[in-house]
Amino acid sequence: MQMKIKKATHKKNNEKQRKKILDILEETYRGSSTALHFSSPFELLVATILSAQTNDNQVNKITDTLFKKYHTMEEFAKLNPEELEQEIKTCGLYKNKAKNIIAAAQLLLSDFAGEIPQTREELMRLPGVGRKTANVILSNAFGIPALAVDTHVFRVSARLGLSSGTNPEKMEEELARIIPKEKWGEAHHWLIWHGRKICKARKPNCPNCPLNQLCLFTQNREDQL
Repeated sequence: MQMKIKKATHKKNNEKQRKKILDILEETYRGSSTALHFSSPFELLVATILSAQTNDNQVNKITDTLFKKYHTMEEFAKLNPEELEQEIKTCGLYKNKAKNIIAAAQLLLSDFAGEIPQTREELMRLPGVGRKTANVILSNAFGIPALAVDTHVFRVSARLGLSSGTNPEKMEEELARIIPKEKWGEAHHWLIWHGRKICKARKPNCPNCPLNQLCLFTQNREDQL
């Protein structure tokens, strides 16, 4: 029998169920962190820009070589796009990413004294940095509470019924209301790792999911049998 799966229903579990879901996620993925390799806020900025439409493993392959060749913000600022393109051409959208990374380095040197800013508004002034990337930097580089909603977080939160938000910003607002502020950064990683390990986009491993009894997506699948 062919299984038909509806698209996101944009429904939410009730408050008690959402709390239980978050408790299970925390227990399952406690201590998880970003998969991106970096040793400074600037390196994280570069890696996060590169990660758009590219998986973290591929980004790490690129940056493991890139950061050995170019060590400072000043060195990146002096590159021309063609030079950087050759170093990052195995990731998607590499031409735009090369331009943005160089321009971001130049702006950081000219307007921020070579320091990565620690507010979302200032970070979003940098080329290639949107709200999601800014939140990743705030949380992972500086430990500032922020909830980055990437494709994994959006998919998993919708399937689990944690949020009915229909776009990343609305979902971020809803998640921020139900997750304690001091756990925003951690919860971001719980959701990402659940999306990578279990709740995959095309073939979610629902039978082995610790949340399948609470998951709206699983219930929806069963209704289609």
